[in-house]
Amino acid sequence: MKVLVLGSNGQLGRCVSDHLKNTDFKVTYTSREQIDITDLKKTENQILRTSPDVIINATAYTAVDKAEEDKKNANLVNHLAVKNIAEICNQLGCWLIHISTDYVFDGNAKTPYKENDKTNPLGVYGKTKLKGELAIQFSGCKHIIIRTAWVFSEYGNNFLKTMLRLGAERDEVNVICDQVGCPTYAQDIAKSIIAILPHINLEKDIQGIYHFCGDKPCTWNDFAKAIFSEAKSLGIRIPNSVKSINTIDYPTSAARPAYSILDCSKIKSYFGVNDSDWMLGVKTAVKRLI
Repeated sequence: MKVLVLGSNGQLGRCVSDHLKNTDFKVTYTSREQIDITDLKKTENQILRTSPDVIINATAYTAVDKAEEDKKNANLVNHLAVKNIAEICNQLGCWLIHISTDYVFDGNAKTPYKENDKTNPLGVYGKTKLKGELAIQFSGCKHIIIRTAWVFSEYGNNFLKTMLRLGAERDEVNVICDQVGCPTYAQDIAKSIIAILPHINLEKDIQGIYHFCGDKPCTWNDFAKAIFSEAKSLGIRIPNSVKSINTIDYPTSAARPAYSILDCSKIKSYFGVNDSDWMLGVKTAVKRLI
């Protein structure tokens, strides 16, 4: 099976690359420098030339606050470029595995979101990601869309690395305590993708949307404290105090869902994929950063 990984130098792309190294798949890794998905025609030519059986799209515009002002580029990356890739996949008859987000929901739920629950994104990031999902479905291509949340790892820019940096610089950090979600280790997202790959040519009724996230809900403040606890055990400097603050006390350009817990029972039922053990992920990622 020929696999094309788009965005191989990003956080998730690097994790996918880590796990594909130990498989028998014939893999082509491409960074933005090699395939810039915002150049629609060039992307089409390059993908057609590669002619993969599966495309893993690990690219995205993820700067949630910046997207509020940079609407055009956010839409280009998260929607129009994804639409283009999906149409190419349909033309080739290949599968598309695409990563989406909990931000397609408004966070007003009281129970974990299921795949068919009503979407209602609050900001530009979520709206453009939802448009990307809909474009994939409308294209007619064979697809797996994985919605995930609060992604962290030893790679790229993410909450875990930000907390470690702030912990080294400050005696006190303020972290939001009234948003709830499930941190997800990007290496576990990569594992879930690898677990799905053997199924795609065997079963035709698996295409659709799946949720995958961490196994235990927490607040951002809880998440920060877990990171600092692991850092302390490894002798890394941490702040003396982690102060709880409310969202209203930390204004941002983009509104965030207050409740971002995803129901992951479908992906477990179809592929035997368990939720991400995010506490173990924190331990692993922090150790790898030493």
